[in-house]
Amino acid sequence: MDPSTVGILIIAALIVIGIVVLFTFVPVTLWISALSSGVRVGIFTLIGMRLRRVVPRRVINPLIKAVKAGLDLHTNQLESHYLAGGNVDRVVDALIAAHRANIALTFERTAAIDLAGRNVLEAVQMSVNPKVIETPYIAGVAINGIEVKAKARITVRANIDRLVGGAGEETIIARVGEGVVSTIGSSATHKDVLKNPDTISKTVLQKGLDAGTAFEILSIDIADVDVGKNIGAFLQTEQAEADKNIAQAKAEERRAMAVAHEQEMRARVEEMRAKVVEAESEVPMAMAAALKDGKLGVMDYMNYNNIKADTEMRHSFGSSEDNKSGDEYK
Repeated sequence: MDPSTVGILIIAALIVIGIVVLFTFVPVTLWISALSSGVRVGIFTLIGMRLRRVVPRRVINPLIKAVKAGLDLHTNQLESHYLAGGNVDRVVDALIAAHRANIALTFERTAAIDLAGRNVLEAVQMSVNPKVIETPYIAGVAINGIEVKAKARITVRANIDRLVGGAGEETIIARVGEGVVSTIGSSATHKDVLKNPDTISKTVLQKGLDAGTAFEILSIDIADVDVGKNIGAFLQTEQAEADKNIAQAKAEERRAMAVAHEQEMRARVEEMRAKVVEAESEVPMAMAAALKDGKLGVMDYMNYNNIKADTEMRHSFGSSEDNKSGDEYK
């Protein structure tokens, strides 16, 4: 092959490779789209984005939307937010929505809200179209002891100035629940709550529950009210059961003390009987000693036996009379 032809082929191949590398590394089509949309961005700016590990379309496409919407944004602003880990497309969409709704919102404020983890576009939409938060059933007990369950619907609007550092929906629901419980608890009867449920919403709304939150409460409406258990009667029943158990325990304690006292008295009686038997066993020996020493005469001994026999006869008569009266009773 002719050397000149080989040189031409090599040059053509180098040109093709250069064009491929150029279109791969340099987003020429994106640059052309930006220029046609009125966004003045240099080709070397796009190359610099590649070198800084920034995806050019993630910055240029939102910038094109912003310029078309009449916003004054620059490449450096969007690129710095992208490098900080923010969502450039969502920030630009939020700025466009705020601009259309005549809401004063700067790029720095929007970028800070986005970096704080808030959905800034949803916040802007919520500030234009308020959101309704429905609470679960909240149970409270009136003064008469009847439980009342209420469900509330809270209409809130996003407060953009408090999105950074402001509490979320969980705090709003918790505060409203606390207000509903305290309002029901201060009612004399459950009938008052059922008759005028709007008193709950009016009382709760006056407490300024949106302080320190990312929302502004527009209204609180009671969606449903229901009667629950009779907590007062239940507590009285539990108290009566506890009092009964205490009384039974005290009665068992007194019974145990009485049984112990009875057993103690029986032990003393048995002890006294033992002493009597012991003393009676010593009587014959004492009488024998008295007869031997002459301190007791024969006639005295005979009188003693007569008295003893008479006493035993009286005891036998008394026992028979008691048995007879018992049989007649039966």
